[in-house]
Amino acid sequence: MCIAYLSVGHPEWPLLIAANRDEFHSRASSPAAPWAGHPTLIAGRDLVAGGTWLGWTQPGRFGFLTNYREPSHTPPPNAPSRGTLVRDFLLGDDTAEDYLQGILAHARDWAGFNLIVGDLGGVWYLSNRDPASVTRRLTGGRYVLSNHLLDTPWPKATRLRTCLDALAPEQWAANPDAVLTALRDTTQASGNALPDTGLERGFEQLLSSPFIVSPNYGTRCSTVIAVASTGETLFCEQSYSPDGQPRERHDWRFGE
Repeated sequence: MCIAYLSVGHPEWPLLIAANRDEFHSRASSPAAPWAGHPTLIAGRDLVAGGTWLGWTQPGRFGFLTNYREPSHTPPPNAPSRGTLVRDFLLGDDTAEDYLQGILAHARDWAGFNLIVGDLGGVWYLSNRDPASVTRRLTGGRYVLSNHLLDTPWPKATRLRTCLDALAPEQWAANPDAVLTALRDTTQASGNALPDTGLERGFEQLLSSPFIVSPNYGTRCSTVIAVASTGETLFCEQSYSPDGQPRERHDWRFGE
């Protein structure tokens, strides 16, 4: 996952999530679907390490993560897959706060990550690259997460926030295509606005758009989640080919 927008605490739409997953096209994965043995859990699956980048389980438990971009950093030997962080929360029964507190003491075992987990009772954030090294509760508001700390104003994050802030919350469930269109923005940052994370400049440029298209690496899927105060929930995933064209799409609706 490389960029995600999160809205928490609206009185009629308490949870809205829009996210793009960016990955090498050669890395095997399966699209979002109910998991065998866990029919209320909907998530894609990384077929290399068994984890996931984003998932939802009834009644309203969710999690997603992004990698923290640090090309000069070598992960610890035998570092666990970051996708297990989301998977284990979804399959467990700890509160979001307790789950992140349990990770905190050994968070450096993983390569750099940003992790958001929660349910309608509370949403929590942890990055193992945050100098403060604390968990943070996300109260009412709108947030954007890319490959640096939460709400870092990278151009792609600012663009996505502007587009999605302009959509009325009720549009998300009624017309998820509008959210998917915002996620499919291929506008790259100008050269002087690029973040400097240590990548080769051309690759930094490629990664500067909310939606990434290239033969080897790019946006593999977009996900939209909209939860109403009534409990009605939409989970929508749109997959893409390496040339950025739509492939399969799946929509689930609960509580109607």
